[in-house]
Amino acid sequence: MLAYIKGTLEMKFEGYVVIDVGGLGYKVFMSEKSMEELGNIGDIVKVHTHYHVREDDISIYGFKTNEELKMFELLLGVSGIGAKSAINMLSNITPSSFALAVITNDTSKLVKIPGIGAKSAARIVLELKDKLKTIEAREEDTKIKEAIDDDNNVTEAISALQVLGYNRREIEKTLEKIDKNNLSLEDIIRKALSILGR
Repeated sequence: MLAYIKGTLEMKFEGYVVIDVGGLGYKVFMSEKSMEELGNIGDIVKVHTHYHVREDDISIYGFKTNEELKMFELLLGVSGIGAKSAINMLSNITPSSFALAVITNDTSKLVKIPGIGAKSAARIVLELKDKLKTIEAREEDTKIKEAIDDDNNVTEAISALQVLGYNRREIEKTLEKIDKNNLSLEDIIRKALSILGR
């Protein structure tokens, strides 16, 4: 319903901010990390939003980047993960690290997040990897270009970016623009996200 909110940052509280848009104050829940990076009181800010509707609650969640929004929405699709848990995860792990943890089955990285136990971490990896397989199955062109196929880091980066909801073709085009020499897998993902998010 709301793609983003742009207005004056009026107040910051624990867990949420108030953004004034034409005299209306929107209460927007955000991760600590996003709130820190948002700006100062009085600044004009823009946040990507998720309009969260439940029987007993209607809330707006805000994000500095589209990648954070995509990660949040992916987490909401995992059984047992609610909005508060998803926001908490965004305060403790970047989308690139999260996607990498999913594709490499690295539950140890996820259990370091407060409130995420071993069972929740395993469920996140299992359910999102299954979702990735479905995305891959839907892709008409499943062949990776030979130049890309030779590089295991790039192959894993493609999978990680697909976890965050990007399609294979736009990922491949983006990776062609990046000088991947001597870059770690997470650095490749981070650089690709910075281009994809423009």
